[in-house]
Amino acid sequence: MKIATYTRFGESARRLGMVRDDQIIDLEDNGIDGNMMSVITGGVDTAAIDAATVGKPGVDLSSVRLHAPVPLPGKILAIGLNYGDHIAETGSEPPKFQMWFNKQHNCAAGPYDDINLPMVSNKLDYEAELCLVIGRKCKHVPRERAHEVIAGYFCGNDVSVRDWQIRVPTFQIGKSFDTHGPMGPYLVTPDEVDDPHNLAIRCTVNGEERQNSNTKHLIFDCYDAIAHLTQSFTLDVGDVLFMGTPSGVGVAMKPPSFMKAGDKVRVEIEKLGYIENTVVAEDTQTVIE
Repeated sequence: MKIATYTRFGESARRLGMVRDDQIIDLEDNGIDGNMMSVITGGVDTAAIDAATVGKPGVDLSSVRLHAPVPLPGKILAIGLNYGDHIAETGSEPPKFQMWFNKQHNCAAGPYDDINLPMVSNKLDYEAELCLVIGRKCKHVPRERAHEVIAGYFCGNDVSVRDWQIRVPTFQIGKSFDTHGPMGPYLVTPDEVDDPHNLAIRCTVNGEERQNSNTKHLIFDCYDAIAHLTQSFTLDVGDVLFMGTPSGVGVAMKPPSFMKAGDKVRVEIEKLGYIENTVVAEDTQTVIE
């Protein structure tokens, strides 16, 4: 099942819908109240949603605006150096332990929203990534039970400002600029994904293929990630994990190739759809509210 957070054009209220083919069927209109957080808590009740929406009319996806499936996650965590070919292209040593960093939740953006080219850097890079979202509050989860706490999966782009990223070992600021975490286009429930560790993943910039791999090449997979993180701290409903990127990033090209205003970057993952974002110059106006 595919669940999307969306707004109708001309309206500001965010709604929840079930995506079927090229249509979106509103859940509230069919007796299922709540937002993404409430619907995914404890796992999506796909049977109830199916029963409520069967035979019900929808509207074309093209007539609504899709937002990040979880519009404002409590935590966005991303793992670095998690594909062997990406480690090789960066010249790094394979990690002995999982290497996690934070992306501030303000970076969350919709699947077709613009990506800001920062006023302070021109070293803007892409990273196609599989994302998962937590559906059950959890701690000390053994690997064999990690699948129980996953509400679903979607595409992500771990947009990176490379010069700011390497200034500090945490990576945090260079990974957290506003708009630098586009996700979506919708949450796909585990029953529809089946095996998250055998999905083709691809990234193009202006139609040129830059990354092409498969999640079977993850060094630490989704279940490893949950088992590892929950040894340290609680994962909450709505937390999002970015699972790392394969080779082909711009900074590793010879010469390096960074994104510029007007570029269109597309991330697509088998069974999960695609996100596509246009790079635009950042609005430099001071904001104090």
